[in-house]
Amino acid sequence: MARDENVGFASGNLSRGVRVQWRVVKALILRNMLMRHGRDNIGFLWVVLEPMILTIGVLIMWSIMKSPYERGVHIVAMVMSGYMPLTLWRHTSGAGSRLLSQAISILYHRNLTVWDSVLSRLATEVLGTSLAFCIVYGSLLAAGVLDLIHDPGLMLAAWLMLALLGTGTALIFAGATEFSEVSERLIQPFQYLMIPLSGAFFVVDWLPQQGRDLIWFNPITHCFEAFRAGYFGDTLTTYYTFWYPAAWSLALFTFGFVMLDKAREQIHGG
Repeated sequence: MARDENVGFASGNLSRGVRVQWRVVKALILRNMLMRHGRDNIGFLWVVLEPMILTIGVLIMWSIMKSPYERGVHIVAMVMSGYMPLTLWRHTSGAGSRLLSQAISILYHRNLTVWDSVLSRLATEVLGTSLAFCIVYGSLLAAGVLDLIHDPGLMLAAWLMLALLGTGTALIFAGATEFSEVSERLIQPFQYLMIPLSGAFFVVDWLPQQGRDLIWFNPITHCFEAFRAGYFGDTLTTYYTFWYPAAWSLALFTFGFVMLDKAREQIHGG
């Protein structure tokens, strides 16, 4: 009987701790939005409007420059299913720059930790981009430009896996930028380099066999392929696995946590 009471007590503490942690993260997400976009004008909406404007701009440009279909694939669907995941990866990975220094500034609050700040900042990027995707897709669907999603669960899994890859990359950037100013300048070139290698604007099946064999090593490409498989279904031939990007995510998170711990020791030591 005593064991049952202890288990119930531990379970209650865990549940209470999770609720407190969730309130902390929500409060920090709101704080991040206020700091980045302020209270005036559109404020919070810019988190969603920024990726929306960029995506719509690319959609318009491609619609004008290219024919309505690319190898049997509607060009608007092709751009939407490539540029929105690309925006997610760029926003999450790019958020890592000087992330630890920004997190240190909130530690005067006794109950807050560095990880609370890091998690809330990255969650802000994921939530903002996700909401932007829902609005862009919903608007194009209502206008009759896009079709219904074939497999929403597969699309969601690919989206979340890509968010994990971006978050793991951000943790490494966060540690690296505390050790060297040069690494901060290399983030954008790295992101630009990844664009033509990501699968955002091509399908792996369109590549020659040698190209498929090489691009297969890029974990981000698996996410793009799975995302398109969820949207297009059997009408598009795709190649992907989930274990490969999952293994990369685990490695990125592990390495990122180690780098952040060392960077935090350096900051405190300085």
